[in-house]
Amino acid sequence: MEYQISSGLVIGLFLFFLFLSGIRIVRPTHRGLIERFGKYNRFAPPGFHWVMPGIDHIYQINITEVMVNAEPQEIITNDNLNARVDAQVYFKVKDDETSVKASQYNVYNYSYQIVNLARTTLRNIIGTLTLKAANSERGRINDALQKTLREETSSWGLEIVRTELKEIDPPKDVQETMNKVVKAENEKVAAVDFATATETMADGQRRAEIKKAEGLKQAKILQAEGEAFAIKLVNEAANQYFVGNAQVLRKLEAVEKSLLNNAKIVIPANTELVNVIGELAGIVPIRKP
Repeated sequence: MEYQISSGLVIGLFLFFLFLSGIRIVRPTHRGLIERFGKYNRFAPPGFHWVMPGIDHIYQINITEVMVNAEPQEIITNDNLNARVDAQVYFKVKDDETSVKASQYNVYNYSYQIVNLARTTLRNIIGTLTLKAANSERGRINDALQKTLREETSSWGLEIVRTELKEIDPPKDVQETMNKVVKAENEKVAAVDFATATETMADGQRRAEIKKAEGLKQAKILQAEGEAFAIKLVNEAANQYFVGNAQVLRKLEAVEKSLLNNAKIVIPANTELVNVIGELAGIVPIRKP
């Protein structure tokens, strides 16, 4: 009886440990492929799974986005210059069963394969461009690289998210020459801008002086016209109103002002005082018969 209890306990413990050893948990960032005796058996989505220890084996595949560096390489451009090129590829395994299986059964090591494929594709693309064109058309190079990688990896169960061309560095001597050319072009543009600004300022000052001279000229013309008009009005008024008694009155006022403040009048010899005063007043004296 004790032997039967001991045997049952041993079997129970064995089954319990067997159950524990077969528990597998698949995280949301992974998908699993379960093989039985080396043959694909079933797909394992995120969650709890149990496999038969020693018979089943589960392979978990990361489905999150991964970045691989294509490693810097020397590429000869179309103008026979050695450019140092580096790029990055961002990709991920699709989360459906077919894609996960393809990433494991259709390609040996997709990360390693993508790096080499990206390097080869970059050599083919940049080899047809000049160094200047390659630097100015990075967007087109990225698009061409991404398109090629998508086509070549379509059976691997991968999604090529994006590609980024990190650098295209020319040889050191070429880079120095390019820097000098860029500096000279910038100095040329600055000199042209300065000359244009100086010319504009000089033209503005010239226009201001012209306007000022025209203003002075117009002011003098207006002043002369005003004075001429005033003289004309005085002359017309004198001709019209300064006649007869008005002239006599004006002469008397002149005499009155002359005799103010004990003013002295020099009278020629043998001249009558009445006649002098009359002449000062503008009155012709009456001659005696």
